[in-house]
Amino acid sequence: MVTWTDLLLPSAIATACVFVASALIHMVIKWHNADYWKLSNEDEVRAALRRGSHGPGQYVVPHCLDQKEMADPAMQKKLTEGANAMIYIGPTGMPNMGKLLGATVVYNFIISLFAGYVAKASLGAGAEYLAVFQVVGATTFLAYAGQSAGDSIWKYRPWRVTFRCALDGLIYAALTAGSFAWQWPNA
Repeated sequence: MVTWTDLLLPSAIATACVFVASALIHMVIKWHNADYWKLSNEDEVRAALRRGSHGPGQYVVPHCLDQKEMADPAMQKKLTEGANAMIYIGPTGMPNMGKLLGATVVYNFIISLFAGYVAKASLGAGAEYLAVFQVVGATTFLAYAGQSAGDSIWKYRPWRVTFRCALDGLIYAALTAGSFAWQWPNA
């Protein structure tokens, strides 16, 4: 029988591996730098957003609550004229990197625990390396990369960004799967 405590060590190892891989991807390889583009009128947009006194949150432009409003000729005109955007506004000031990185570590640990739970529920102690790798790998790939396509479909994210995020998810899934397969309890 595989217990929850059996999942803690591989979850911790996977979390550390994913953290290091993410750091390498974002700070050394930097393949996500091309994911973010600069607005040609960035200062004007920043000034307009500051004048609106918007707090941190998720916004849509033009704002439309339902299909009835979407059918309004004035809304259709706004949509046709553009710009149509999803905007995420963060708090003012320097980002608290310690808090953000800490939250990411907790998030990665939770993903690992849930992937371990799926393997625990489906495989049991003594499962072969490849079986553990497949179950944990598929589960973590869905967790890390699953929403990326939805963001390209609904939030205007370029598909090339989604493919890079899916590659990240594949790397994180392989590291997590390897950690669990390596540390999986014997029968």
